[in-house]
Amino acid sequence: MENKLMRIGISLPGELLDKFDKALMKRGYSSRSEGIRDAIRTYNQHYEWMQRIEGKRTATFSIVYDCSKKGITSTLAEIQHEYMDQISSSVHFHMEENFCFEMIILEGDGDKIVELAEKILSLKGVKHSRLTTIPEEKTE
Repeated sequence: MENKLMRIGISLPGELLDKFDKALMKRGYSSRSEGIRDAIRTYNQHYEWMQRIEGKRTATFSIVYDCSKKGITSTLAEIQHEYMDQISSSVHFHMEENFCFEMIILEGDGDKIVELAEKILSLKGVKHSRLTTIPEEKTE
């Protein structure tokens, strides 16, 4: 693989960039570029981990989202109805005026659980997410 550096441009909300810069200073990064490279590596590792989830799993998937974004609540409901055979339970509560927290408990095929998570992750308005899976244990 060639190590040629590529220049990119991104637009970020000022508050997000300020928090990122403060974290970089605390962690001792030499540049913003190095911090962004590290963040992209971490993102790629997480994506690769998700692609290896297979077989029967129990999982939790938590999200924080901006419920004031048009259509997000109904889209989340549609996605969850599509995966009803994987969803055991869910809990929803309002954190602040425009932000909701939802915890979805799943059981079933790992591929389907990842599929559901990726559909939700890609929604505009999802601010935070965490997928945790546990493989089915075989009892002898």
